[in-house]
Formats: sequence, C-alpha cells, structure tokens
Amino acid sequence: MLQVLFLDMARGQQKIQSQQKNAKKQAGQKKKQGHDQKAAAKAALIYTCTVCRTQMPDPKTFKQHFESKHPKTPLPPELADVQA
Repeated sequence: MLQVLFLDMARGQQKIQSQQKNAKKQAGQKKKQGHDQKAAAKAALIYTCTVCRTQMPDPKTFKQHFESKHPKTPLPPELADVQA
C-alpha cells in the first residue's frame, strides 16, 4: 500500500514538472517567433492607387496622394466624398 502511494506521488510530481517544462518551452518559442511588423504593416495598406499602384492605409492619404502625384488625372469615384 505504501509503495503504491509513493509511486502515485512520484508520477504526479513528474507530471507537474513536465507541464512546467512544456509551458516554458512554448513561451520561449512564442517569444522567439515575435510579432511580424512587416506583415502587419502590409495588411494595413488596403487602398491602391490606380495610376502608380502605390498602396496607402486610408482614404484621406489616398486622396492627398492622388491630388499631389496625379493632378491631371480625374479623381476616382471612391474618393469624391472623402475630406482631405
């Protein structure tokens, strides 16, 4: 009886140690992977200029770009009501 009790305690301790080791390993891998800023920045660029294919994050910037870089080209209809 005493021997069975001792084995259960030992296995329980090993399980706890294994879980702690695994959690530490997972945290290390996640930290090593880090946050990909390039991918996040690229995902934020949702407006594309129809003339030069430059990408911009918001319609206000898009309209400012279009007015300054392509003044002779007519404004696209999606920018007509945007306040720059």
